[in-house]
Amino acid sequence: MIIRRAFADLPHGQMHYRHAGEGCFAGVADALLVLHPSPVSSWQMVRMVEGLAPLGRVIAPDTAGCGDSDPLPQEAPAITDYAAALRDLMDALGLGRVLVYGMHTGAAIAAELAILAPDRVAGVVADGLSDFHGDGLEEVLTHYAPPFPADLDGAGLARLFQFCRDQFLFFPWYARSGAARRDTGLPPPDDLYGWVGEVLKARGSYARAYHAAFRWRGRERLPLVACPMVITCGANDPLYAATENVARDTGVGLRPLPRFDAPDYAVARRDLILALVPPDSGA
Repeated sequence: MIIRRAFADLPHGQMHYRHAGEGCFAGVADALLVLHPSPVSSWQMVRMVEGLAPLGRVIAPDTAGCGDSDPLPQEAPAITDYAAALRDLMDALGLGRVLVYGMHTGAAIAAELAILAPDRVAGVVADGLSDFHGDGLEEVLTHYAPPFPADLDGAGLARLFQFCRDQFLFFPWYARSGAARRDTGLPPPDDLYGWVGEVLKARGSYARAYHAAFRWRGRERLPLVACPMVITCGANDPLYAATENVARDTGVGLRPLPRFDAPDYAVARRDLILALVPPDSGA
């Protein structure tokens, strides 16, 4: 499967995206939009795009200010601003109606896109939702997405590498304690270096998307989604408990996924996306 890369000219600047597959996705949408989590880019979703492209056109953009996409002009953009930029991308690409899968930050953007353009979103899969408030919100806003200013001794590069590495080892990554330890282990070196490279590109703007997601109030916003919606989360996702709570409180309910490293994870995720497709669609 060939994944191609391109840029779209939008009102705020250029948005980079990856795309593969042809034709109507699953018989119901012009494309499936795949929205990545922070802090990386659509690079993180390449394997998912490869797996789903046989079903039709799949488009995975870099969130504004992440990867190779230009940042939004606002100093502190909200998730609604990121959703508006995604609608601009749909306009630029001539997409009428889409299915949307989003993970973490991407899940919040996916929900807001469905609220913003209800006639253009056929269904949403929200994978992993944060639920920070009070002192916990102030803590992550202060510590979770640090700046990485340029220097002449390379110390900033070392800190950026540690930031990417420790996201796999702890949650939150800066806790670095036994209580915060994750059981996923480190990814292959090439994957870890891929993270580092993508964050390095956007080191001056990546934090804005994180902060918007942390501030987003899912319990208030999700009931405004009018299209079919699935809330899900991987069994070993650090946001699992938060996602379960938000799904329960909004009355949607959680449809859990296996662990990220389970052999059936990708198939189970695909099936949740296809659960949005009406049975009489022919897909």
